[in-house]
Amino acid sequence: MATSRFVGYLESRKNIAGGVCGLAGLALTFTGVAGPYWPVVVAGLYGAGALAAPPERPLLPDFPDAAARLEEVRGDFERLGGYLAEVELPPAAAGRLTELTGLLAALLEPGWVADLLAQDPEGVHTLARTVRQDLPEAVDSFVRARWWTGMAPGQEPPERHLERQLTLLQEEAERLAAALREVEARRQETHTRYLQDRSPDQGRGDMRDGPTATHG
Repeated sequence: MATSRFVGYLESRKNIAGGVCGLAGLALTFTGVAGPYWPVVVAGLYGAGALAAPPERPLLPDFPDAAARLEEVRGDFERLGGYLAEVELPPAAAGRLTELTGLLAALLEPGWVADLLAQDPEGVHTLARTVRQDLPEAVDSFVRARWWTGMAPGQEPPERHLERQLTLLQEEAERLAAALREVEARRQETHTRYLQDRSPDQGRGDMRDGPTATHG
């Protein structure tokens, strides 16, 4: 460990900068400027160079980018689909679940929509949270609560909570889809303005379509 640190320091910016300044001190020694105090001059210049050098910057961790994380979410969504297929839900909740998973599948489908989503880390995080946490927790909580309701009837039906939870998740997914749609709308508007700005006839109508002058 100590050897690796020593070797690392030898290759560091501080040692290189200090060595350059130290060589300058030796040059002053050979020219007679430093005099008998040359060791102090050389050491001082080395230290000044080492202190003035910028610190070493550790390399950033190689975390997966948004596109790679989205691919992982896509695989998790497929596994979640297998789990959901084994759960028996009331008709109303099942319908809401079908709408939600349909929207999630459309957002995760490989193609230009997923490519656009991959450029939005917050959107990827929202989708991952829905797939990995919120949706499976909602369904599993319903399954467990339904069993207890059978043991102690008279409580609020657990399917009401499930329907509300699925509705909230659906609304969140719809907001994400609307945000992506807004990005595409702004892109289209930007291109329209670009074409308008480069057109020499911007702001002027076609003269051929104007009123024809008459002579008496």
